[in-house]
Amino acid sequence: MTDDDNVALYLDAAHTFVELVERIAPDQWAQPGLGSWDTRSLVGHTSRAMVTVLTYVDQPADTEDIQTPEGYYALIATQQTDPQAVAERGRQAGDALGADPTAAVRDLQTRVTERLRHADPAALITTIAGGMRLDNYLPTRTFELVVHSLDISAATGLDVVFAPEVINQAVALAACVAVALGQGPALLTAMTGRTSLPVGFSVVGGTDASPARPA
Repeated sequence: MTDDDNVALYLDAAHTFVELVERIAPDQWAQPGLGSWDTRSLVGHTSRAMVTVLTYVDQPADTEDIQTPEGYYALIATQQTDPQAVAERGRQAGDALGADPTAAVRDLQTRVTERLRHADPAALITTIAGGMRLDNYLPTRTFELVVHSLDISAATGLDVVFAPEVINQAVALAACVAVALGQGPALLTAMTGRTSLPVGFSVVGGTDASPARPA
């Protein structure tokens, strides 16, 4: 795997996410997950990082409206988002996993792996934010898989370990989003020990009720 192979990094993150879900105990699914979500809803929301790829890859776009992964998040940040609607979509996604959520997540991984095997990374696809190259959209989904798998780990007490290349891409994207939002200096001075980040600092929205961004 090379660190610039966005398909491989995405599929590796999806595999790690599914392995984590497979270790969730039956009595943990109804336990608190993130904000207003229980663990099932959190897993359902995270699984949308596979659902959206399966959906968007078959929705060609005519124009390339967004050219970078950080551009995607920067644009999303400017859009009005109803946190309750985002939270409700998470609950619906959790319900959609059905009686055997682990099997449902595993099936999504199988389907997205097969679909990407035959997809052109340079293809223009229609996302919620506009037309993008598939190769530029996938890092945003890898980011979602990593961040929310860490949320699931915190909620369940189960360890999750991503490949270094996957973590590298997710962290680098977060930094790029911070720069795109004009928060680069604040992040850099905090990371070099010169200042502290403000309470509630985030490059993708809050976690009080649910992630404050659509997915």
